[in-house]
Amino acid sequence: MVNGSTELIAHLGWPTHAFKAPMIYNPYFESIAVNAMVVPMGCTPENFAQVLPAVFRLENVRGALITMPHKVSVVDLVDEVTATVKVAGSCNAVKRLPDGRLLGDMFDGEGFVRGLARKGMKLQAARALVVGSGGVGSAIAASLAAAGVGELALFDANGSAADALAQRLVAHYRGVRVTTGSKDPAGFDLVVNGTPLGMNPGDPLPVDVARMEPHAFAGEVVMKTEMTPFLAAAQARGCRVQVGTDMLFQMIPPYLEFFGFPSTTPEVLRAVARLEY
Repeated sequence: MVNGSTELIAHLGWPTHAFKAPMIYNPYFESIAVNAMVVPMGCTPENFAQVLPAVFRLENVRGALITMPHKVSVVDLVDEVTATVKVAGSCNAVKRLPDGRLLGDMFDGEGFVRGLARKGMKLQAARALVVGSGGVGSAIAASLAAAGVGELALFDANGSAADALAQRLVAHYRGVRVTTGSKDPAGFDLVVNGTPLGMNPGDPLPVDVARMEPHAFAGEVVMKTEMTPFLAAAQARGCRVQVGTDMLFQMIPPYLEFFGFPSTTPEVLRAVARLEY
């Protein structure tokens, strides 16, 4: 039931057809009798700078989930960011502080790393390749560095984006070796697709899966379908996989705490979720 007391979390991104958060948050809110709702709001890049502050002029907006393609541009539109955002260079959560200022935080990387750890992957000293240096790829790379990986290889079609991310990582995590310029997955323990490749039929694979090590983990951020072509190919090679929604379920508990709602566990969220692909 939506009524005059319903609090809103805006889910800002474009396109909206792949959004999964409303199918998890809203059943959870219903299950604990919290009068709140996540609402998809389709916003193209050229309008985002005007839409974000306008959304927060609505008194019943508790916060905003920020997704592609706005995770990087939103950093310059908020008043304050956490240390995680500074390293990742991207942001996926915004809330209004009591004094009216907007605070941005980032949970993508934390959710991704928590998911790998729960599957038994040992990240300490591992070698990881992250393809995509936009908002989600940068966040995952930052959290992998914080988790103690030994080497991070970064690749982006825009080479300057990967180089800039490498500089931020080296400045904050001196113990990790960072390289850029190649997406050859050979020799890596973890290969991450941090790009939108896989959202649309006919997309090329992010890497040459035939070059992946059979012992490697393949991680995905695309959530339009659970088993993307990249994950299916990696699994056929013998690799263990992490689907995109695993990252989402793992990051929602700290998200809920950030927005001031009752928190929970990924297991509870999976039990009540009504996902559609």
